[in-house]
Amino acid sequence: MASRHASHADSWYTGNASRLDRELSGWLESVKPPPEDEYNPPVPGTKAIIAPHAGYAYSGPAAAWAYKSIDTTGITRVFVLGPSHHVYLDGCALTRCTQYETPLGALPVDVGTSQELKSTGQFTEMDIQTDEDEHSIEMHLPYVRKVFEGKDISIVPILVGAINYDKEVSYGKLLAPYLAREDTLFVISSDFCHWGLRFQYTFYYPEPPPSSVPPVRLSRADPSPASLKQHPIHASISALDHEAMEILTMPPFTASQAHHDFADYLARTKNTICGRHPIGVLLGALTALEQQGKSPKLKWVRYEQSSACTNVKDSSVSYASAFVTF
Repeated sequence: MASRHASHADSWYTGNASRLDRELSGWLESVKPPPEDEYNPPVPGTKAIIAPHAGYAYSGPAAAWAYKSIDTTGITRVFVLGPSHHVYLDGCALTRCTQYETPLGALPVDVGTSQELKSTGQFTEMDIQTDEDEHSIEMHLPYVRKVFEGKDISIVPILVGAINYDKEVSYGKLLAPYLAREDTLFVISSDFCHWGLRFQYTFYYPEPPPSSVPPVRLSRADPSPASLKQHPIHASISALDHEAMEILTMPPFTASQAHHDFADYLARTKNTICGRHPIGVLLGALTALEQQGKSPKLKWVRYEQSSACTNVKDSSVSYASAFVTF
């Protein structure tokens, strides 16, 4: 039996099972939305979530808001779509492993479903080094194991490469029948804006959008424009991320509109949303289901930043959590 080790345990999160269990339980119990949010987790019929994949010290609390949304009733299979950070991939890749280890217990891979997908000819396979180097899938597995505690659950890990819009549509159509099944949940792995010189991304709105004042790129040569006093960098990052979140909210938008507008938004802003392609595949799948009469709903329930940037020397990563129902 080929087993993928929990290669990021004891670095990105604790490898101690009891401590990890306490941390996850604490973050899930801390999800207490105010009444005005009209969010009462768990949400019956949740079919997908979008959640971050950074080290748990940074994104664990934000991810809990997505995982708290899940109504586990009847779910036996979880697809986990994560972006490729270390290898170039112009497509999607499946695992060769039959189980993924976590400190809370192993998660078996749905080998039958993986074989079905492989038989389409549209998927490659990850080698074990690529599989274990990548964190975007692994960081969700302790949460999956915790939320489905005591339940028989299998996973279908899919590594999503730097694919274009048309391929997002194509893979979405291919995966839509699985998403439609009542026994299946999709987890979409993505952080939001990676801001700072170390990420080579310093996009800044001098005024809150929409505005006639164009965005700029901050640099060491001009690190402190006067507008920072009225509109600090962290507020600009929040506005930038919330533009994407609003585009992806359904309703008022359809999945088809959201996919098209999200692609335009990324082309315009170059926002460093690392899971943009897994999100695009989800939108492709939801568009296909829309054409079959489904009415997807996507609601954002949490937004956080790892730190509040105030000058160009600072950096931060944003984390956003959402759930999807039909």
